[in-house]
Amino acid sequence: MTYDAVPLIPREVLFGNPTYANPTVSPDGRWLGFLAPDEGVLNVWVGPADNHAQAVPVTHDRGRGIRAYGFCHDDRTLFYLQDRDGDENWRLHLLDLQTGEERCVTPFEDVQVRILGHNRWNPTTMLLAINKDQPELHDVYSLDLTTGALEKVLDNPGYVGWMVDTDLTVQGAVSVTEEGGAVFFLVDEDGEFRPWLNVPPEDANTTSPVGFSRDGTTAYLVSSLGANAARLVAVDLATGEETVLAEDPAYDVGGVEFHPETRRPQAVIFDKDREVWSYLDEDYGRAVEELRDALGIDGELSINRAERTDRVWLVSVTPSDGPVRYYLYDRSTKALRFLFSHKPDLAGYVLAPMEPFTFTARDGLEIHGYITVPPEVERRNLPAVLNVHGGPWARDTWGYHPEAQWLANRGYVCVQVNYRGSTGYGKAFGNAGDKQWGRAMHTDLLDAVDHLARQGLIDRTRVGIMGGSYGGYAALAGAAFTPEVFRCAVDLCGPSNLLTLIESIPPYWKPVVSMMYAKVGNPATEKDMLWERSPLSKIDNIRIPVLVAQGANDPRVKQAEAEQIVTALKEKGLPHQYLLFPDEGHGLAKPENRETYYAAAERFLAEHLGGRSE
Repeated sequence: MTYDAVPLIPREVLFGNPTYANPTVSPDGRWLGFLAPDEGVLNVWVGPADNHAQAVPVTHDRGRGIRAYGFCHDDRTLFYLQDRDGDENWRLHLLDLQTGEERCVTPFEDVQVRILGHNRWNPTTMLLAINKDQPELHDVYSLDLTTGALEKVLDNPGYVGWMVDTDLTVQGAVSVTEEGGAVFFLVDEDGEFRPWLNVPPEDANTTSPVGFSRDGTTAYLVSSLGANAARLVAVDLATGEETVLAEDPAYDVGGVEFHPETRRPQAVIFDKDREVWSYLDEDYGRAVEELRDALGIDGELSINRAERTDRVWLVSVTPSDGPVRYYLYDRSTKALRFLFSHKPDLAGYVLAPMEPFTFTARDGLEIHGYITVPPEVERRNLPAVLNVHGGPWARDTWGYHPEAQWLANRGYVCVQVNYRGSTGYGKAFGNAGDKQWGRAMHTDLLDAVDHLARQGLIDRTRVGIMGGSYGGYAALAGAAFTPEVFRCAVDLCGPSNLLTLIESIPPYWKPVVSMMYAKVGNPATEKDMLWERSPLSKIDNIRIPVLVAQGANDPRVKQAEAEQIVTALKEKGLPHQYLLFPDEGHGLAKPENRETYYAAAERFLAEHLGGRSE
């Protein structure tokens, strides 16, 4: 088979709404819920757990769709969160599954709700954080699911987060220091918040509480204090004694599996090139490995244990070259029942496996990433697209990635780099990205291109750069700082001016702004540096075509970030294209908007890099 014979995967299949997404079992085990399109919009569907074909839509959104929902432990209520056109001011909605009655219990304008806790021990209560009285701070409220009554529990004097136990009692809080570190507080016997743990700036991004045991005697932290990589630590609250439960010298703990009844950890997950599970409970480990053997699929495993008896697990398996597959697993009978895949229409198309790679940056730092290579083609001198992840305090992981499959199918090597500052590789690697926007974080990307070009895999004269959020900034930085490396750049909701970015953060980010100063720069004391690192400051250097896309309601990277760079490109007569989506925020939720964006990006890349186009 020649590459020209590999069928084009339609953009609608790759970027349209999933056929099924985010399934979960109700706590009583009777119902299966999932997201699926209803009249083209993602809504919540519910049906019998033993026959999902009987599911019907129980919500009827006709806007951007629903993405966050769950069953409550009263065994009759479903909740979901919804914002307005991407403004991230989340409102909480409750739906009575018996009567069909629906109500918004936080119907406030320009207010964001966060769910702090709800569990089997408090079936009719939900603990919420709401910034209704102070835009910068989220106070604690208790919600009665039966009546819908909201009662304020605690005023927030300046904390950025709350620590809640299984009784839905606030046991502690977190604040940020002026230097960008953190202080954890615990509530004493008098109800006062007392400092418990001081976290210096170098550990702030790799240290956080993850919960309390059910008996209330132990707190669990993922912590890099005293180590390079974040470990799972148990702290005896009576004595203060700390016990390291799991650790790796180079990789942070990326996930913790808790026993649903005792809330004691049973396993940790290290996000290496692939996920590595380490078991703290031998019985749980045997059960998971038996399940993995029964599945027989090379993919990353996820287990949803929402069913109250822990007898039925909802399992997902994510390969890199196929859709996510969902199963119900009955632990008592060891029966495994396939439910559905998230995109059945992918069946029959040739997908490409994602491959980890490693290289050494110019200063000797080891960098990890992934490549996805066009199938059925000679792996030599191929055009490439450097697809930069957002955050930047995040990372790319192995698994199905629609953009990677799209680019590989169109004829490009998709290159994803976990540049310094990315999470998961220990605090030294993360902190190596401090104040390195447009500098070492950017040269890591350039070094990846050089590495793959020296290997002969990619043609260094046919490389594009694209990304969203920080990845959008990286694309603009590629065009402004190193236009000789790239043929074209695609920016989705990326900042162009670091000064205006920091000045316009959402009000509820202000308590953590000192962390942003420590990681990016302080406009009061480092104004010149921040301007120099801004792509807008080097507009005269841009000589490659740029595609800019932006959501008008983005609360994180405001529309002005796109408008500034587009205005400058226009004034200079530089080649560019601008897509503004009036009903989107930080990213594109509506399938029709995704189609517009990816169609434009596909034509743009084909014009400048020579790949295929639908």
